[in-house]
Amino acid sequence: MTCTGSDRVAVITGVGRRRSIGAGLAVGLAQDGWNLALNYWQPYDDRIGLERTSDDPATVAEECRALGVTVELVPGDLSDPATPANLLRAAQNIGPVTGLVMSHCESVDSSILTTDVESWDRHFAVNSRAIWLLIKSFAEQLPGGVPAGAVGGHIVALTSDHTVNNLPYGASKGALDRIVKAAAVELGGQGVRANVINPGPIDTGWMDSALRTSVISQTPAGRLGTQHDIADLVRFLLSPQGSWVNGQVLCSNGGFGVR
Repeated sequence: MTCTGSDRVAVITGVGRRRSIGAGLAVGLAQDGWNLALNYWQPYDDRIGLERTSDDPATVAEECRALGVTVELVPGDLSDPATPANLLRAAQNIGPVTGLVMSHCESVDSSILTTDVESWDRHFAVNSRAIWLLIKSFAEQLPGGVPAGAVGGHIVALTSDHTVNNLPYGASKGALDRIVKAAAVELGGQGVRANVINPGPIDTGWMDSALRTSVISQTPAGRLGTQHDIADLVRFLLSPQGSWVNGQVLCSNGGFGVR
């Protein structure tokens, strides 16, 4: 079995805002013919307060449907351990799920001295535990009997190396990396390819003009990254051409921070 054809279904998390990386991933995979189950959680987007409208998830879904694919919106709080399995079950109503792309996060700045236990636990619930539970639910619904060397499913998760003064976020993203790398090995018999992307600083509405200038000055490519840059890499990893890439943490950041 190789994941090709118009019946492919992918789950994408973190699609609550049109300006998010998740929205760019959704449109990019729709262009490649993937049917989509899109997860978002409006209370988190309300709490963070970045640029958005309440119609953003529906707008993204309609943009994808205009490309000829089936799209289901599946809201759900990924800090709830029941949500990952519920999300995969909802996606299976579209068809067999062979793609899992995780771009959601909990991200509230705090340091070693200012982080409280509640925030720490929520970061790990969303950024680490939910990753494990999503991968588990994804693997459990994959069919068996994949021929050796064939691709039975794709997993991609977004990570970050930002930790200083963003401690619970960075620490929980470090755990994410290890979970996905384990999946690349443990699920190899099911033909799963599992990789992590570190996109560097993408301006999804959280940068001011001074920060944009600073980031560009530290990026040899000479510009900020975009949703489309990350979507292009995900599209490659979910294509037959990307099937030899497995168990990797890939930086796609224009050389940001390279010394």
